[in-house]
Amino acid sequence: MKKAVALVTVIFCMLVSTVVFASNTTSNKQTNTNVNDKNTSISQLVQLKEKEEKSLEDYKKAYGSDAYGFTAYLLNKIQIYSIPFCFVGIAISAIYQYVLGIRKMDVRDKGFLVMISIVTLFVIAQVLPLIFAIVVRGWGD
Repeated sequence: MKKAVALVTVIFCMLVSTVVFASNTTSNKQTNTNVNDKNTSISQLVQLKEKEEKSLEDYKKAYGSDAYGFTAYLLNKIQIYSIPFCFVGIAISAIYQYVLGIRKMDVRDKGFLVMISIVTLFVIAQVLPLIFAIVVRGWGD
C-alpha cells in the first residue's frame, strides 16, 4: 500500500514538471520541409512554454506571493492530471477485485482496498485546490 502511494506520488511529480528544451539551430543537410516542420514544432514548444509561464505568473499575481502562487499552480496541475490516473487505477483495481479475485480472497481484498485508496486520493486531489484557495484568499474575497 505504501509502495502504491509512493509510486502515484512520483508519477504525479514527473507529470507536473513542465520543462521544455527548444533551440532554433538547423543543419545544412536537411531539406526545406524538414526545416519548416522543425521550426513549426519549435515555435509550438516555445508558445507552450510561454503560456505555462504566463499561467504561473497569473497565479502568483492572484495570490500575491510567489510561494502561494506556485502552490496553487501545482495543485491545479495535480487536479487536472489526477483524473486519468484515477480512472486507470480504478480499472486496474477492478480487474484485481472482480477478475483475478474470483479464486483468491486476498487478491479480491487487495483490489478493493486499492480502489478505495485511489478514490480517496482522487477526492483529495479534486478538493484540495478549493480548500487551499479558501484558506489563503478567504471566503469573501
